[in-house]
Amino acid sequence: MLARIFIADLHLDAVADLRCTRFLECLHAEAHWADEIFILGDLFEAWVGDDDDAELAETVCHGLKQASQSAALHFMPGNRDFLCGEGFAARSGAVLIGDPFLTSDGLVLVHGDALCTDDLDYQRLRKEVRRPPWQAELLAKPLAERRAIARQLRTASTAGKADKAQDIMDVNAEAAAALLEDSGAEILIHGHTHRPGMHHSGRGVRYVLGDWNRCGWLLRQAHRRLQLECFSLARPYPGA
Repeated sequence: MLARIFIADLHLDAVADLRCTRFLECLHAEAHWADEIFILGDLFEAWVGDDDDAELAETVCHGLKQASQSAALHFMPGNRDFLCGEGFAARSGAVLIGDPFLTSDGLVLVHGDALCTDDLDYQRLRKEVRRPPWQAELLAKPLAERRAIARQLRTASTAGKADKAQDIMDVNAEAAAALLEDSGAEILIHGHTHRPGMHHSGRGVRYVLGDWNRCGWLLRQAHRRLQLECFSLARPYPGA
């Protein structure tokens, strides 16, 4: 029986945060159950480069590496950690996957931000920061400067969201349907929007992963059955 879990949008930013503790517990428990673990972006609130020597980077990469000894670990960079590269993969034991990614059994996976096509300002920014020259220029800067830039970008992002209508920051239904059509899939899984749920359409089913805020979220797959699960961050992860 094929066993997988899918998670996204943890936005880890400190080792002392309960989200980090519960994530490491979740990894430890689920790696012994799942054949594959998929992290679909925004594991970190910000990733400033594969040379990051902060305690958070070291702790999380160590936990990922341990989990990768038991389950195949796949990582798709999101809009917060798009600078995760091969150095991160080597440190964590994760295999980097593209966006979109089609699984062996025909599920199409994305982070989700590319489907928010109504947010034109964000799409222009996304296109710019994904350019290799832009990333190379940023990564050439000292680590301390990159951390300062990341803080500035987070502040600007928060301010920008406050001025936007909520509906333009959600996935465009036509874009999601087109992705299903182009990929030949009937199931789409993504995060990014922080609006967990399951949506049916004429083309297929779209599962939206939740962000780890009031609770932790994952999508569990056992053979062809998929189930969204929410669990408390205030208590130890079940089975940890």
